[in-house]
Amino acid sequence: MAKVSPTEFIQQVKAETAKVYWPSRRETVMTAVMVVVLTLVLSIFFFVVDWSFSRIVKFLLSLVQG
Repeated sequence: MAKVSPTEFIQQVKAETAKVYWPSRRETVMTAVMVVVLTLVLSIFFFVVDWSFSRIVKFLLSLVQG
């Protein structure tokens, strides 16, 4: 591996950073909102599934206990 001087390294980092696509503020906010909404939807879904299984297991256990 070839040695690179610190100055050349910094120039290369700046050149690569300039190639990066930076999202706009609107895109960032929309993405954050989508993450929050999907997190809420999935948490509600998994709560309902967990609650349902809990009720089923309690029902089955009540049958066994008599």
